[in-house]
Amino acid sequence: MPVTCNRLDPTKLNHELALPFQLRIQDFLSATQDVYDFFFDVNSNLAAKGLDRLDDMLRPAIMSGLLSDMLTASLAKHSRTLTVNEYFNGHPDLVVRGHYAGNAAKAGEQGVEIKTTRKRGGAVDTHGARNQWMCVFVYAVDDKTEPAIDRSPLAFTEIYLGEVRIADFRKNARGELGTRTATLHAEGIANLRKNWIYRA
Repeated sequence: MPVTCNRLDPTKLNHELALPFQLRIQDFLSATQDVYDFFFDVNSNLAAKGLDRLDDMLRPAIMSGLLSDMLTASLAKHSRTLTVNEYFNGHPDLVVRGHYAGNAAKAGEQGVEIKTTRKRGGAVDTHGARNQWMCVFVYAVDDKTEPAIDRSPLAFTEIYLGEVRIADFRKNARGELGTRTATLHAEGIANLRKNWIYRA
């Protein structure tokens, strides 16, 4: 089976949602298509050489990090007002252009934090509870179909974008060597899910 290029189903988009920072539904269509096109190009090349797909090579944590970085850069390219946060490991990932000196914010609130996860419903760990606009992309990787050549391409199945507050989070217990994280609690994640952009 040849490598195929995915795309979002336009009938599954929520055109009624009011988006912040002059974002448009088209921005999300374009950003996800950039990712789909990249995986198509890379996997076509790999398949031609008899190698595994990139989807099958990357560990889940690395895949999520890669997708987050790609979506951040692509949304910045297509957005009217947002740009990549130039502060290394700064928050949020996207900031309002010109709002912070050098478009660099160590810990700002004017912008959008980008998260990716394989967990249906968009529950995702963060490094701490913050007041923020959070955008969560839920994706699926087919790692079960055999033979592997018949596997479906990477697919974004849900996209959420909502404003969350510190009170919407619960802290996650960690051992001595673990990194402390926070996750939206049941009411917080329910509120985020109300603000859905895409549900396949």
